[in-house]
Amino acid sequence: MAEAAGARGEDVRARKERERDELYGLDISGVEWHSAPGTEEHEERVEIAYLPGGAVAMRSSLDPDTVLRYTEAEWRAFVLGARDGEFDLEPAPGDGEPSADGR
Repeated sequence: MAEAAGARGEDVRARKERERDELYGLDISGVEWHSAPGTEEHEERVEIAYLPGGAVAMRSSLDPDTVLRYTEAEWRAFVLGARDGEFDLEPAPGDGEPSADGR
């Protein structure tokens, strides 16, 4: 049983590695980048581009040469997590919130 689980794990890793290689092998020089409505051209913003197979590329407008790419499943998991608040930042002490010791 453990051998079968190990083999499945290796299959999943191999598939993910193959997907990553294919995704980063795509020529995205002609993709159309999108940002949130209402952002100005000179403002820092996150930009995304839709890629074949439901994949998504993401970059910062201030560093357009650094591009992250996500498979459809990875992007879906990220969006659902963001909607559920998984990535909400905790306010730092001094930002109007009391610290752990109540000050």
